[in-house]
Amino acid sequence: MSAKLTSRQVGDVTVIDAAGRITLGEGTSSLRETIRNAVGAGQRKVLLNLGEVNYIDSSGIGELVSAFTTVTNQGGQLKLLHLNKRIQDLLQITKLYTVFEVHDDEAAAVRSF
Repeated sequence: MSAKLTSRQVGDVTVIDAAGRITLGEGTSSLRETIRNAVGAGQRKVLLNLGEVNYIDSSGIGELVSAFTTVTNQGGQLKLLHLNKRIQDLLQITKLYTVFEVHDDEAAAVRSF
């Protein structure tokens, strides 16, 4: 199953809920498209909820970095929510844990913007 992405608004924060697999192909392209649509619509506060993502490969990690760059270049912020152990470990290994602001609580994450 590739990634299933849904967007919702919590105040002025766009929360993108991802479920499934973020892998080379459809999973990464749908993430890229969803982020670009949000930024194109003027959303500058983006919270990416990865709580239901069960697998992410190297191209998925690359797409997270690309999404971060896209949002940041538009003067916005991208933060991550509900990382599972595997994704946490991947971000630690790739030293990206220092790049992304990661939260475990949605309400606290929304307040942090």
